[in-house]
Amino acid sequence: MRKYGLLIIVMALFVVFGAWMAGAVAVPPAVLSRFEPGIIQVEQDGRTTEIPFRIHRPDDLSPADPAPLIIFLHGAGSRGDDNRKQIGAFGTRWVTESRLGGRHRAVIFAPQCPSEDRWAAVGKDSRGQRRVDTTLPPTVPMQAVMKKIQELVADPGIDASRIYLTGLSMGGFGSWDLVSRHPEWFAAVMPVCGGGDPSFADRIAESGVPIWTVHGDADRVVRVDLTRKMVEAIRKANGRVGYTELPGVRHNSWGHAYGPEGPIEWMLAQRLPAPIEKASPADGDGG
Repeated sequence: MRKYGLLIIVMALFVVFGAWMAGAVAVPPAVLSRFEPGIIQVEQDGRTTEIPFRIHRPDDLSPADPAPLIIFLHGAGSRGDDNRKQIGAFGTRWVTESRLGGRHRAVIFAPQCPSEDRWAAVGKDSRGQRRVDTTLPPTVPMQAVMKKIQELVADPGIDASRIYLTGLSMGGFGSWDLVSRHPEWFAAVMPVCGGGDPSFADRIAESGVPIWTVHGDADRVVRVDLTRKMVEAIRKANGRVGYTELPGVRHNSWGHAYGPEGPIEWMLAQRLPAPIEKASPADGDGG
């Protein structure tokens, strides 16, 4: 019995460690140097919160040849204030792999969520279970993301018709949260092993924003049914959603999503029919 008890403890620690490691990738100095650091300030209830971010810009960025913008939302393991871990799985691959940054020009915006916070607003259902609730105001980190996006799309060096959003694990939840609030902003969205608020499926579908989501069916950290429910709800509302469910894959589906067989090329091929317009102050309230 003691043997089985120890086994259960080890397995539980493995799951917790997997959750902590979601997207936490050591960033080589050569990659870090390609991302400029910055801070976003958010005022709420008389308090100022600073959210760190990194941004990668192509060397030849100019209004004459604007580049798309990719927003990357990291997983729980990259939270903090070191302003480097959030570059992680996506940013490192973008800079080092010829099929990504070597082939495509893009501005990469990678904000960092504080240790005790999250991208998506979370409430409780009638049974007291935690769930993503996009009817709630956006979290402070998400407010910072929305604020910076509005600033970046005003840059003539960025093509406002090609704004892309992706995130993994906690960042997958954040991607669903943000596209639920502002589906009109994005040319395409790629949430990875996250979950969202199915009650916003009609809004997402009506906007016409194309989404491709990826999840492993053996994920023990974020249940695959959270993605299935979003896909089912959007398809029921006649929305545009593709779904790759990876057989036998656990909580590392971003390896496929950002790999050569993933939907990155699909995402980068999408384009808005018209650039997004600057939102009014009320848009920050979410819902």
